[in-house]
Amino acid sequence: MAEIVGGFLLPHDPLIASAPDAPSPEQKKAVMDAFATVSRRIAELKVDTVIVVGDDHYTVFGPHCIPRALIAIGDIEGPAEPWLGLPRLPFQNNQALAQHIMQHGFDNGVDWAIAKDITLDHSTSIPIHYTLSQDSDVKTIPVYINSGVEPVISNRRSYQIGENMRDAINSWQGNERVAIFGTGGLSHWVGMPQMGAVNIEWDKTVLEAIRVGDVEQLIAMTDSDVLEQSGNGALEIKNWITALGFMGDCRGEIIEYQAVHEWVCGCGFVELAVA
Repeated sequence: MAEIVGGFLLPHDPLIASAPDAPSPEQKKAVMDAFATVSRRIAELKVDTVIVVGDDHYTVFGPHCIPRALIAIGDIEGPAEPWLGLPRLPFQNNQALAQHIMQHGFDNGVDWAIAKDITLDHSTSIPIHYTLSQDSDVKTIPVYINSGVEPVISNRRSYQIGENMRDAINSWQGNERVAIFGTGGLSHWVGMPQMGAVNIEWDKTVLEAIRVGDVEQLIAMTDSDVLEQSGNGALEIKNWITALGFMGDCRGEIIEYQAVHEWVCGCGFVELAVA
């Protein structure tokens, strides 16, 4: 029987790869050390498969088609953006488990969009690249939640999709040890006049709510308030909320937080554990 063994919240900021030396050496080291901690914990937890929740930025999709919730069930590679400076490589997808999650959703209220072959953007490629070595046997299942392009998915629906995936894992007869990554955020303004600003107070409010297990505080945040206080990029906490729904009643241990103005983002790292 499959088992959920862990969850992690972490950034997917593309500047981490494309402008690695922009911040101070101290801040860069803190972020890289945090990625290394997640990588180490994945090994210690003996994870077989990581579900990676990201969001598109008009890179994989576009105005002609904006999936509300998509799961990749076939071949995957990434990243799509050559300017990241990362090699485009194939990733291992746990296709059987991905198809099980898809079918469970179809049978229980999630009308997944499906990708049978996809080149991932930075939102899923960055976390995979910095936490899973190329010679690792850990498989991935990319999931896209529309938190990046209006009209965005609601916080409550994001949580429900996480719950649905959890139920799917609990009904899987395989022996996989599964973890989830909720990626993105925290405060940042993408392509807006405030770009480069970071709302440290807002970021720490989010992190504290996760630390004490108060997911309802996050779900109650309105999109308009998030946009005003912490930027359009901060809507990516919906990806985090999906991971929280997957984990259920959980608490967070803060691994690292850095307000990196040079990477135009508040970068938070959290490990989730069932309460």
